[in-house]
Amino acid sequence: MQYRQLGNTSLKIPPIIFGTSALGNLFSELPESTKHQIISECITNLDGPALFDSAGKYGAGLALEVLGEHLEALEVQPQDVIISNKLGWYRKPLTTAEPTFESGAWIGLKNDAEQRISYDGIMECWEQGNKLLGGKYHPSMVSVHDPDEFLAAAQDGLEWTQRFGQIIEAYRALADLKKEGKVKAIGVGAKNWKIIRALAPEVDLDWVMFANSMTILNHPADLLKFMAELHDAKIGIINSAVFHAGFLTGGQYFDYVPIQPDSEANKAIFEWRKSFFELCQKFQVLPAQACVSFGMTPPGVISIALNTSNPKRVKENIAAVTAKVPHEFWNEMISAKLIKANYPYLPHS
Repeated sequence: MQYRQLGNTSLKIPPIIFGTSALGNLFSELPESTKHQIISECITNLDGPALFDSAGKYGAGLALEVLGEHLEALEVQPQDVIISNKLGWYRKPLTTAEPTFESGAWIGLKNDAEQRISYDGIMECWEQGNKLLGGKYHPSMVSVHDPDEFLAAAQDGLEWTQRFGQIIEAYRALADLKKEGKVKAIGVGAKNWKIIRALAPEVDLDWVMFANSMTILNHPADLLKFMAELHDAKIGIINSAVFHAGFLTGGQYFDYVPIQPDSEANKAIFEWRKSFFELCQKFQVLPAQACVSFGMTPPGVISIALNTSNPKRVKENIAAVTAKVPHEFWNEMISAKLIKANYPYLPHS
């Protein structure tokens, strides 16, 4: 497994990034022993440092807390782990029946979280995140979490402009952390990739993370053009949510929302998946391997971020990153119109 340089930084990262939302009780509350096993599997199945992607939003900081505790229990040295912390959510006491920041998503939490996107707010999130990690481990990679959702909450154009200015101030804080040598790389991640495109000329980025955007199901030409521009600018690209939150591997959630074939659009997605599964079975390709392999095809993509709530899936996820998918599979995916015929990066014959 080849580690690759992240942008113009000195940091080298593996081609797989381990998401930590399950450690923060996303949709279910895992036993502590299971969380420990997940972290242990991530550490022991890579020859170099494992990279964990976390955030103050994940369980109102619970994911950071759990990660720090179990890295310590496993006696992992700080130089043997890379942590990415997406900043912008600050833990606060839970005073309601359930957390207010993302209703229904997080289970069994003892804390709530509030959004703080500003210069001072990001610095506060940075300090709190380090405390939640236990003080021994510190993030090398930082970003502002969900800038697209922050902007989408604007009531009008004036508020959108004000909020965009707050995001720029938040990135000024990250730039100061990098100048002071406290972090090595600054990035941005979003589900709406067009917000990344809007931010890229305004801030100094080392990496970007696309979620639900460049997948085997959905790969728009204008996004591919933007990714090529990032590659030319030597900005590292991380691809995330290539399963559309598990739907493309058989799950019930599509982009983190329960889905049924109850509309024409949803029906088309279910039909696409049925045809996809049939081709995977024909060529003995696991759906996860096909999704991951496709997600890594554009030039500039140096890593795939994958989540799991099952320790046994860690090895499968690692294997998916290095799996070789037959050329014939890609050819038939195109023939069946499951992949756009003009997609330029497939290794098909």
